[in-house]
Amino acid sequence: MSSKFVHLHNHSEYSMLDGAARLKDMVARSEELGMGALGVTDHGNMFGAYEFYKAARNSPVKPIIGLEAYLTPKTHRSERKRVQWGDGTGDDVSAKGAYTHMTIWAEDTAGMHNLFRLSSMSSLEGFFYKPRADRELLNRYAKGLIATTGCPSGEVQTYLRLGHYDEAIASAAEFRDIFGANNFYVELMDHGLEIENKVRDGLLRIAKDLNLPLVATNDSHYVRAEDAEDHDTLLCVSSGSNKDTPNRFKFDGNGYYLRPPEEMLALFADVPEACSNTLAIAERCNISFAEGTGTYMPQFPVPAGESEASWFIKEVHRGLAERFPDGIPEYATTQAEYEEDVIIGKGYAGYFLVVADFINWAKANGIRVGPGRGSGAGSMCAYAMKITD
Repeated sequence: MSSKFVHLHNHSEYSMLDGAARLKDMVARSEELGMGALGVTDHGNMFGAYEFYKAARNSPVKPIIGLEAYLTPKTHRSERKRVQWGDGTGDDVSAKGAYTHMTIWAEDTAGMHNLFRLSSMSSLEGFFYKPRADRELLNRYAKGLIATTGCPSGEVQTYLRLGHYDEAIASAAEFRDIFGANNFYVELMDHGLEIENKVRDGLLRIAKDLNLPLVATNDSHYVRAEDAEDHDTLLCVSSGSNKDTPNRFKFDGNGYYLRPPEEMLALFADVPEACSNTLAIAERCNISFAEGTGTYMPQFPVPAGESEASWFIKEVHRGLAERFPDGIPEYATTQAEYEEDVIIGKGYAGYFLVVADFINWAKANGIRVGPGRGSGAGSMCAYAMKITD
């Protein structure tokens, strides 16, 4: 790494109408600034991870794959309810008790897979305003992950804002035990916000009391400082507001861009180890995506003694018999057999079985489906399996 600081906390355009930074522009700017790594932690999802990896892999900038996770406030992810932290006046700056935030990065490829699983289960099982994880999911998928206390909307910081130091340090200790002492950091940010200043001393105290490392991050929603006005316009679009709308959603503070290393070092001059630790984390994080190694089609459950290919052929011919009850015309059989060879040869037999399964389930349950489009939808096999009509 060529720098004493690397950006480890960014939100790309994949945070819908939140970030105004294109991935290739972020990578190019990082390279221009001489930074050896860049981290992207989108809000609540991993949708941009692979595109980010592709944008950075041919540059000297190492891609650090991460997630700004939403956590349930000490409740099970299945519980769809808000939790009152204090007296009900501004208890939680982001969601009034529905969730808190946590920054997580993948240390290795296995950890990245765990992060994908954590993100998926948060959506499938924990969605309440946002996709949320709970302690159980963190414990299940902690291997290969590096986490922090997160932004000012983190659980630890929420307790600190309320003046509940004992609860804050207990929470930090619990997260340390989940991820491991060397894998949990106290995160510091400085955008000139009151809520950041309010918790800074408490965070430093927790780091000292629990012997936890510090890490400095920057919440970057656009690439350059001069992009701030464009980003503010984007926020107006997302909230349906005008620039002069009273109390509209906008970012307070400043510095939500890819800050150069010298700016970060100056901001955290009193805790230089926090900047050095961004480099230490970046050096630890090494991931890769498997590319060009085959297909990743879902495996369709077939009866004993059958393969996907053999069962696909039987389903097609069963469907043809239903479509043509007075006898299957020769042209239909000839066309179907030709298509079967192509579909099986390309490895798509299981795919047709899966699509037929959910399309026919939808039809049986009164859910409308589209007519289909393209050569696959226009095939005799799709017609026989009632994927299309």
